[in-house]
Amino acid sequence: MDNYVDLIIRADPDITTPTLLGNLYGRVHLALVSQGCGEVGVSFPNHENHVGLGNVLRLHGSQSRLSTMLDAIQLGGLRVHLDIQGPLPIPAQVNQYRVVKRVQAKSNPERLRRRLVKRQGISPEEARNRIPDTAKRTLDLPYVNLVSASTGQHFPLFVKHEDCRSLPQQGAFNTYGFSSRATIPWF
Repeated sequence: MDNYVDLIIRADPDITTPTLLGNLYGRVHLALVSQGCGEVGVSFPNHENHVGLGNVLRLHGSQSRLSTMLDAIQLGGLRVHLDIQGPLPIPAQVNQYRVVKRVQAKSNPERLRRRLVKRQGISPEEARNRIPDTAKRTLDLPYVNLVSASTGQHFPLFVKHEDCRSLPQQGAFNTYGFSSRATIPWF
């Protein structure tokens, strides 16, 4: 992972940055699915400076893989809202790395109860006793709104940038460009 690409969203008075980011990230996700490689990581370097995830989506990987990814992302009319920088080499002075991962809240107690009934064969009443309505959990993390390609439903994809660490950790990335173990260089 020696290169990166910054996809920078330009300010637009008619379309909010989070809307453009959701559209862009949805297209990046589809390209990651079609490439199926696990070699490209995603981060949002301005997430700490902005409400939400900021205006920069950064791709991490090898120069050849990133070039292939840029060709695979169907930007269409979204291109006029972007500045694309890279692939560029990772700065030599990088000494911090971090895990970027998806976090899902256990936010629907009814769904959790149905799963418990199905998997453990207990009664719905017992499931309600084990998982009360107060078990609902919400997240205080930045997110990007996506649309499911299979169902057409809108959903928030919550993103957590873990604390920085001094050593990189190798591993594969999923089709969202995230990993629970692999790090990306942080700069």
